[in-house]
Amino acid sequence: SRTVLENVLIAMTTTSQAQTLGALLRTPKFYQTEAHKKQRAMGLLAMFDMTAVANELAGNLPYGQQRRLEIVRALATEPKILFLDEPAAGMNPQETQALTDLIQQVQTQFNITIILIEHDMNLVMAISQRIYVLEYGKVLASGTPSEIQQHPAVIKAYLGEDVSCPNESYKSPI
Repeated sequence: SRTVLENVLIAMTTTSQAQTLGALLRTPKFYQTEAHKKQRAMGLLAMFDMTAVANELAGNLPYGQQRRLEIVRALATEPKILFLDEPAAGMNPQETQALTDLIQQVQTQFNITIILIEHDMNLVMAISQRIYVLEYGKVLASGTPSEIQQHPAVIKAYLGEDVSCPNESYKSPI
């Protein structure tokens, strides 16, 4: 198992012949590049409040911190788009709220597109600008969170509501 810092450094690794040759010969440029990568990795860990665990084994982290590390590792690759596939799976409400805050922080600080596949509607509604609802692999609806919350086909498909006689006092939880 590797440490948290090693995990982030590995994510930063790119391969080119020049880098490979520098690593083999241990040139000054190699050491300068390694120092820069370590500084950048520690900066990412600091952004996500993980510097205290930088030298811990990643496998020993609590579940919520492991998920944070996964996002830090992804960000270390400098993506233009970040795909998150059910990041809240298995999390308790406190961890999910922390994840929601983290994703909002990533959106703000890194200005990247995030594509989220998620079933936790509180998380989806809190962070999404545009939502696509799928049913059996086909787009059932798309729109803003408020449009999706009120979309009759979404309510019917996911809540089993009879949309032909809507109840005025009913508020959709999605």
